[in-house]
Parts: sequence; structure tokens; C-alpha cells
Amino acid sequence: MSLDAVLDTVAAVCLLTGAMLCLAAGVALVRFPDLLFRLHAAAKPQVLGLLLVLLGCALRLRNGVDITTLVLIGVFQLATAPVAAHMVGRTAYPHHDIRRDLLLTDELAPDWERIDADRAAPSPTVPAQGG
Repeated sequence: MSLDAVLDTVAAVCLLTGAMLCLAAGVALVRFPDLLFRLHAAAKPQVLGLLLVLLGCALRLRNGVDITTLVLIGVFQLATAPVAAHMVGRTAYPHHDIRRDLLLTDELAPDWERIDADRAAPSPTVPAQGG
């Protein structure tokens, strides 16, 4: 068996595995019960699935320009997906968009009353600057 045939076989396995992980992440986004579970499904298996698809494409294309582009796509995905999931989770927590009864550990529970009080308090007005 030649090296090209081995690389094509590994590329096919990476592409299929990555596609299955992305499919599983999509199904989980529809089926999971609340926002935090869905964030987990959107961030972890989807990113791994994309990286496997990119690896499969790189093994199949074997061109320096194409591989550089695929590496940049992977780096940007690794940099943005966790940050986006973190920001959505942070925004959703004080708005009661999560099911706290499903959490095993809730590190913000001691601050829950303060978070509610901050949301209920009127925002301070900024005095107008006079000239």
C-alpha cells in the first residue's frame, strides 16, 4: 500500500469521525434541557469535530497554502468558541435562563442574592456635564 493510499484512508476516517461529532453536537443542541448543557454541546464536540474535519482535509489536500488556511481556521475556532460559550453562560446566569436544580456544583450560589439585588436596583443616573 502506498503512502498516498494510507493518508487518504486516515483522512477519510478523520472526516467521518469529525462529521459524526458535529452531528452529535447538533442533536444535543436540540435535545439537552437547558442553556448550560447546550453550551457544552456547542463548544466541546463541535470544536473537536471541526478540528478532525480540518485534519482530514489537510491530509487529503496536501498543499501548503491550503494547510495554512485550515490551520488558521482551526486556531480561530479554538480561540473564539470557548470565549463565546463563556460569555453566553455569564449573561444567562443572572437572568434565570438555566435550571439550577440540574447543576452539581454552583460556585455562584452564595452570590445569587446579590446578583438578584443588583438586577432589581435602579441604575444610577449620570449627572449632565455643564459647560
